[in-house]
Amino acid sequence: MAELKLLVQDFLAQKKIAVVGVSDKRESGSNANYRKFKKAGYQVYAINPRIKTFDGDPCFPDLKSLPETPDGVFILANPAVTEQIVRQCVDLGIRRVWMHCLMGTKSGIGSGSSSVSAAALDLCRQNNISVIPGSCPMQFLAPDFGHLMMRGLFGLMGNLKVD
Repeated sequence: MAELKLLVQDFLAQKKIAVVGVSDKRESGSNANYRKFKKAGYQVYAINPRIKTFDGDPCFPDLKSLPETPDGVFILANPAVTEQIVRQCVDLGIRRVWMHCLMGTKSGIGSGSSSVSAAALDLCRQNNISVIPGSCPMQFLAPDFGHLMMRGLFGLMGNLKVD
């Protein structure tokens, strides 16, 4: 888990984060992460091509539409969207990506609840993008009791190791 800890520390040390997958249709993990980053003092950008605002802030259709390049991108979306977003990261020179997975970082676990894409992982690695392939920032950024317990449980199960 030491490698994941270092990746998480590096990601959370950044100040400008884009959050892909915010929703106006339902409460989602992207919504919660957007609010958590914002509350912690980060400059946060909401990404969703369907909506113009999120929580009173501008919402952008993609990374290329942002007024500045973020330091990192958190993705909670369909794996096909993850691959598209990583391609934009490559084009924009974004060096850090966090792909959400409910069940940790163990490959193949949590299918259906994961934003991780094998093609997107390969793109990150081919382009020297630091990538966290699973888990959730809410388990590490001032976690509430539930997220702290999930991190502990997934760690015990071996689901917080980076392949």
